[in-house]
Amino acid sequence: MDGAKADGWMQIGPRADIPEWNNKGRVSAPLGEGEEREVDIWAISCFFLRSSARRKGLSHVLVAGGIDFARQNGARLLEACPITRSNDKRSIGLFVGSTRVFEKAGFQAVAERKAGRPLMRFTL
Repeated sequence: MDGAKADGWMQIGPRADIPEWNNKGRVSAPLGEGEEREVDIWAISCFFLRSSARRKGLSHVLVAGGIDFARQNGARLLEACPITRSNDKRSIGLFVGSTRVFEKAGFQAVAERKAGRPLMRFTL
């Protein structure tokens, strides 16, 4: 925090609460039939970090906190659909997070429907 302003935030919750994640053809589409309705499958769908807070490890802190939060609230699986790399120096596209951050947290790639956009899972 910088005074009264948060340095960043992350959206996390049951996959069922993120309808756009469940559309067929999306890189984040469910792997199995009916998974879009399972309340114990959660997703980290996006991040926002103020520019002054970037490159300081905040994404790692948010993901670690998200894992704990999901575990405490009954999640069985936690998913993310990050971007492997961005060629844009302004990090356009990294609102979904970096694959490297999720790998370091213990997530495993389970599908890659579009190059550079794996669907990753963490078992709680």
